[in-house]
Amino acid sequence: MPHAAASPAKISTMLKTRPYVPYLYCLPAVALLALVFGYPMIRVVDFSTRLIRGSSGPFIGLDNFRNTLDDPTFHDAWTHSLTLLIAVPVMLAISVLVSVLLYEQVRGWRVFRTVLFAPYVLAVPIAAIIASYLFQLHGAVNELLAAVGLDRLAIDWIGSEDYSLMTVLIVIVWREVGFGIVLFLARLMSQDTDPLEAATIDGASWWQRLRYVVIPELRPTIELYVVVSAITMLSSVFGYVYTLTHGGPGTSTMILELYIYNLGEVESAPGIASAVATILLAATTVLIVLLFWVRRRGARRDLAESL
Repeated sequence: MPHAAASPAKISTMLKTRPYVPYLYCLPAVALLALVFGYPMIRVVDFSTRLIRGSSGPFIGLDNFRNTLDDPTFHDAWTHSLTLLIAVPVMLAISVLVSVLLYEQVRGWRVFRTVLFAPYVLAVPIAAIIASYLFQLHGAVNELLAAVGLDRLAIDWIGSEDYSLMTVLIVIVWREVGFGIVLFLARLMSQDTDPLEAATIDGASWWQRLRYVVIPELRPTIELYVVVSAITMLSSVFGYVYTLTHGGPGTSTMILELYIYNLGEVESAPGIASAVATILLAATTVLIVLLFWVRRRGARRDLAESL
């Protein structure tokens, strides 16, 4: 005899489970993340309060932090790391504008897409080495300026204290912007085209379509990109600076990552290096929390407007 079909109530009862069961499935992944990331963070914070000798050392409280805050090089590194955050709005504007142009399939858009994304595929040291040949005193950039009669604009991009940090910023934008372009282009290609077509039919200009249709559609992606880019600027630009300038000339391009490396590896002061790393970790955490708070507030505002 064929089995009778289960009633909806019986199926609902069969699907019910204890509230903590889903968390058990996540437990192995959480444990792995805690082991890979959590334990080293705890050790770094612990090292920041000790005078390290070998693998550990006596507890000295906040002395490492006091020594750090009294060091002028730390203040330079902190200022330069914050200055590099200027790249975030620059990359955001370029990425959005270029991705919209590529989405509209301007002539040769496939070639442009490949060319713009190619630097991001390169490893950071390789991209920085290429940039060093371009921006050195007698490099390709200055030779090009001289060839078009703009000799006065030729400067020592890397060797000058006045321009070296700006050069690092340009190189970072040149490589990192490819990720944003592809990210926004992928989002645009998956969106509903009806609002954009309706705006075009109603006679909206290109800038009006960008402001009132495209950017609202891209808002979640923009927020994600801002968070990722801000974290990158604070804690993932060591390769650029180390390859291009080694923090010089002087301390004109010293950043927190390179400062930590110099303290820990060059000067053999792991306790002070851990203190700086703890400060950087705290600053990054605050920035992430702030950005996500802004994102959640925007989501609530959008929900209230839709109701």
